[in-house]
Amino acid sequence: MAASPHSPNSTFRRLRGQHSPAEFAALVRRAAKEIGETVSCDARYIGRVESGEIRCPNYAYERVFRHMFPGRALADLGFSPRESVRGRSAQRDPSSVLTHRSPSSAKESDVLRRAFMAGGSATVAAATLSLTLLGDTRRLPSRAGESEADAVEDAVRQIRLLDDRHGADALYRRAAEPLRTAYALLDAGATRQSTEDRLHSGAGELAVSVGWLAHDSGRFDDARSHYAEALATARVARDSGLEAHAFSNMAFLARDRGRSREAVRAAQAGCRAARSLGSPRLLSLLALREAGGWAGLGDRRACEEALTRAHTEFSRGESDADPEWMSFFGQAELESLEARCWSSLGEHARAARHARRAADLQDPHFARNVALYTAELAGDLARAGAPDEAAWAGGRVLDLLAEVQSTRVRSMLSETADTLVPHQRSPRVGAFLTRHATA
Repeated sequence: MAASPHSPNSTFRRLRGQHSPAEFAALVRRAAKEIGETVSCDARYIGRVESGEIRCPNYAYERVFRHMFPGRALADLGFSPRESVRGRSAQRDPSSVLTHRSPSSAKESDVLRRAFMAGGSATVAAATLSLTLLGDTRRLPSRAGESEADAVEDAVRQIRLLDDRHGADALYRRAAEPLRTAYALLDAGATRQSTEDRLHSGAGELAVSVGWLAHDSGRFDDARSHYAEALATARVARDSGLEAHAFSNMAFLARDRGRSREAVRAAQAGCRAARSLGSPRLLSLLALREAGGWAGLGDRRACEEALTRAHTEFSRGESDADPEWMSFFGQAELESLEARCWSSLGEHARAARHARRAADLQDPHFARNVALYTAELAGDLARAGAPDEAAWAGGRVLDLLAEVQSTRVRSMLSETADTLVPHQRSPRVGAFLTRHATA
């Protein structure tokens, strides 16, 4: 077996101390929020740093690490100088086709690696412009290497970050082309099996992410197609984690389309795929997906049993095996999904209590989710006979829609407005309806 081309970063490993990689990743994300930075750090990223695969972090991570360890330079954290890492792909793998690229090809590869990296304060317009770069099939190599796998994985992360901040509507059209490019890279083959495995996983996760953008922007047929593509990729690659993710989103989509039985079956299939992964949080999410399906079928007993399983698994806490894409799933999302179950069962006051907790608990960084949970709250309050409170929540959603572009949220708010029309003589309700009509 060939020796690893990377030198382990033992300094960084010592700084992690007694924390597990997942625990330390959570500390990194928390530190990022403290300085207004956004990073998608997970246990896998920490492992890549400690193995030496990441010789120098990007600028966002550098700022976070300097915040966590004041007074330390990159070298003090075990990293190489940034200028020495230029062209690292060619240096670390002599067998890679990147070694034989021309300077212009190397520059194009660097563009691929930077795709989607629009920065923490980027506008949607600037960010979506960067989506085009990965989608330029004229820049594809004859065989994919580590830099192309990096680019696909970075694309997945950046889509999720942009969606969390701005919603799906402005991103979907731009993200479809990079998805085609990812599958073109996969079809071209890779320089080594480990890279091909990363490409399979990355392309599948990108298909789920683009499917979600279609889902959230009301393009349900497109979403179903992308989720099916991700599921097929998972089956070909025998990737249980990707399979569970695809089934989770398929269950969500089925519920939104009123196909409750399909939602139950997809969630149960996802649970079967996830059992061997060792992630209680993933099992909790899938149980919640199943509960939503049972609620849509009006089966209260089955819904409550699934909710009990969801809470039991959630109480087991985080795990190193939790997938990176589940960064959105915390107590707030659990409360939101439970609220939808009670709403489907007609218990709107109970649903409103859970929706309110979801909105209160949600990290402000996830602006789309804050808008979503508040829209759910407004709808539940309107149906529970609290029109003034519903109008206040609806006004809050309108404030958030200045930043968030989500067809799903706007549709929910329109339903709430229709529900509140009989109460339009109330000054607060009337003001909300007028503002909603002109928004």
